[in-house]
Amino acid sequence: MSLLDSTLTILGMFVVTFGVRFVLFARAHKVVMPPFLEKALRFVPVSVLTAIISPMILMKDDHLHLSLLNPWLLGALAAFVIGVWRQQQLLTICVGVAVFFVTKYAFAM
Repeated sequence: MSLLDSTLTILGMFVVTFGVRFVLFARAHKVVMPPFLEKALRFVPVSVLTAIISPMILMKDDHLHLSLLNPWLLGALAAFVIGVWRQQQLLTICVGVAVFFVTKYAFAM
């Protein structure tokens, strides 16, 4: 792929992405959504993130890996417990990452 092709591809992706978002934001103030829909839309980011990370946590080599030797699962469980208990995002992330790395390197040795 030449430099011109790469540049045109990136420019095209920018135009499409910006165009879609601009149209949606421009019409956002003209459309009134029902309260139940606004309440339901608050769960979209959490649902999307869960759908993205669940296979990474639960699968290894295309097989379900539910084991206490799974560092991804242990980190996720620790983050879940801290998140429910303390409800502090930064603490939740730090504990989850710390448990993941500790168990990953403890089981590697």
